[in-house]
Amino acid sequence: MAAAVSVLAITATGLVSAAVIGVGPAIADHCVPGEATASPSPTAQQRNRNQQEQDPGQQEDQGQQQDPNQQQDPNQEQDPNQQDPNQQDPNQSADQQAPQGGGAAILDPAASPTPEDDGQTQAPEGDEQTQAPAEEESASTFSRRGRPTRTATPTPTQSEDPDEQPTGTASPSPTSSGNGEEEACADLGPFPEDFIDIRQVQPRQLDARIGRGGSRGTFVSQCGRNENRHNNPDNFIVAPGVSNGAHHLHDYVGNLSTDAFSTDESLAAAGTTCRLGDKSTYFWPVLRDRNSDQNANDPDGNVGQVLTARTVQLQFRGNATSRVVAMPRFLRLITGDAKAATNGTANARAAWSCTGFQNRIATDKYPLCPRGSLVLRILDFPSCWDGQNTDSANHRTHVVFPGQNGACPQGTRAIPQLRMTLAYSVPQGQSFALDAFPEQKHNPVTDHADFANVMPDRLMRFVVDCINRGRRC
Repeated sequence: MAAAVSVLAITATGLVSAAVIGVGPAIADHCVPGEATASPSPTAQQRNRNQQEQDPGQQEDQGQQQDPNQQQDPNQEQDPNQQDPNQQDPNQSADQQAPQGGGAAILDPAASPTPEDDGQTQAPEGDEQTQAPAEEESASTFSRRGRPTRTATPTPTQSEDPDEQPTGTASPSPTSSGNGEEEACADLGPFPEDFIDIRQVQPRQLDARIGRGGSRGTFVSQCGRNENRHNNPDNFIVAPGVSNGAHHLHDYVGNLSTDAFSTDESLAAAGTTCRLGDKSTYFWPVLRDRNSDQNANDPDGNVGQVLTARTVQLQFRGNATSRVVAMPRFLRLITGDAKAATNGTANARAAWSCTGFQNRIATDKYPLCPRGSLVLRILDFPSCWDGQNTDSANHRTHVVFPGQNGACPQGTRAIPQLRMTLAYSVPQGQSFALDAFPEQKHNPVTDHADFANVMPDRLMRFVVDCINRGRRC
């Protein structure tokens, strides 16, 4: 009898041990804001309270108006990945409905014109595209780090945001309280309230009306979509010499050498993905599919598969009230604020939309597009130059934005305005997000981009001539 009791006790102990070992909740390596398991996602009120605990100086996200409604070239080549539906006019005042039911794709407004198109100005002869070398390091090369701990991770010593005031302490990453996958996802962001159906965004007048003295032409620099996977988490403009100074991954097109240690000399000596010898560097934070568990070990919470843009348009435009003058070589520009979720929206320039709905712009929400419509990121750069400097201490005051009427402030001169239009095919639902600093929680208001002009002088003169003569080049 005693032996039987001992056997039962040992068996029971083993069962209890096995149960204890087997009940630990698994934390998912990927997060989709709309998914809820045991408990709903946090409300906007809870989110604000949580963010205030981590960063007392953080302000409520408020989008800033943007002007992404540029007339499209009628003769444009289509992205080879897309079908051949009809182009919609982005300037129509009424709402532009994308095809419903998911049958037809629509022509991406970011497609670049071919130089052979009738009615378009040909580029100066003798300029040839520099061949890209063998494929560069991929995004995964830069993204595999240590296992995430969800404990405090200090922000870089040299912040990507030049306007942020130093606090003397590191901003911690979200810390999980151990309530499982839904709480870990809630810590990372984005949140359900960060998304909006594009049809709920009100149409608005976008670009300033071009007056008699304005410059109506455009020039598109064709540089590809980063097919060669030039990615790194650096920013040589605002954090020079600091590896991982951005704490998020950038896509690059144009100059093949751009990294944390780039200089005017290294950029001038490098190759390029652009036509016509444009060695300028164009870069922006990547967009990720959050359904994927790729990059799950990233300590900054930038989880998911990097999405390559379906099309990238780099368009230089004129000024509504005046002619433009040439940009100086090695001019450096930034647009937007990578820390707008905590800094406030004074420098925010995010503009999100969908193909077929370009007169509806969300400034602080990710757009949920109808089936068959692509997500658009529209990034306008400042274009009123002080006439002297190629950079400034905060990387903003040497070139500022025009006023609401499109005119440059007194004492500045209009230069060609760069507009980046990036189009993406994303999974349905609340399933994508920008890379960001960890404390920004992937807020869409933090979208931003950078540019350094390394065009040959002859090409820049051609760009100015196209714009001032009203041509599409």
